[in-house]
Amino acid sequence: MDQGSNSRVTEFVLHSLSGSRELQLFYFAFVTLFCSSIVLGNLLIVLTVLFEPALHTPMYFLLSNLSFTDVYLSTFATPKMIVDFLMEHKTISFEGCMAQIFFLHVFAGGEMMLLVAMAYDRYVAICRPLHYAAIMSVCKCKGLVVGSWLIGILHLVSQLVFIVNLSFCGPNKVNSFFCDFPLVIKLACIDTYILEILMLSDSGLMGMSSFVLFLISYRVILVTVRHRSSAGMAKARATLTAHVTVVILFFGPCIFIYAWPFSNFPVDKFLSIFYTVFTPLLNPLIYTLRNKEVISAMQKLRRQQVKFLPVS
Repeated sequence: MDQGSNSRVTEFVLHSLSGSRELQLFYFAFVTLFCSSIVLGNLLIVLTVLFEPALHTPMYFLLSNLSFTDVYLSTFATPKMIVDFLMEHKTISFEGCMAQIFFLHVFAGGEMMLLVAMAYDRYVAICRPLHYAAIMSVCKCKGLVVGSWLIGILHLVSQLVFIVNLSFCGPNKVNSFFCDFPLVIKLACIDTYILEILMLSDSGLMGMSSFVLFLISYRVILVTVRHRSSAGMAKARATLTAHVTVVILFFGPCIFIYAWPFSNFPVDKFLSIFYTVFTPLLNPLIYTLRNKEVISAMQKLRRQQVKFLPVS
């Protein structure tokens, strides 16, 4: 960072999870393992859906896009964090910090909308099964995915408006292992109270509207399946349980962190790890371990690969 009364921040200092060298080496191995598992697990789902014709349905199309988003959501900051575990000085350039904010809000906003789209898909499948093929057409599915990404980008743009013209002249210490709006905006040289309220309102509107839409969809589904056979209700409950678990794991940490966005608690950093490392890993486990169709498709693809392996 340049010094002087007119200095401008050219880099930010990131906070470590622990000051202990031994713990940092443990975190290095732990996060590296998890990050590798996230990428491999989610890419496996994407490839399985892509190459297995039986999974070419709206539900699995949306699931593959969710897995694709999880790959990026888990890698926008973790590679830098993994490297920092081995570094004494954990810094990031101003441009790198802005890039992390960009990818975080695009992918997080997109994932919120994808979860809502998946809830809508389950609503149509369970509540209007005879019209499912007509309603959830190929064009509709692609539109839902494109719409999710566009809303994520619009959410980012609405956030960038609050920070793009701010000047940063110190301090430059970010109390997290990656950059985010609430942590960076408080480091500006001017009083940002009004901007903080506006940004909180914008993020709150995005998160709460997504969560409310999700709750409405599943409330209607539960009312519908209550009057059906026990077998149909059991299958619907199994599907709902997987979706609700994913939503709670994703929205829970975000709601806690953004409920007090400009106050730092020690647990915030660990919750940040949870929704950038644990949740993207749990998503493929939840959707595959409870789904016989996906497991069967993976086994089929494995047999095909073994069949075409050269015999020595």
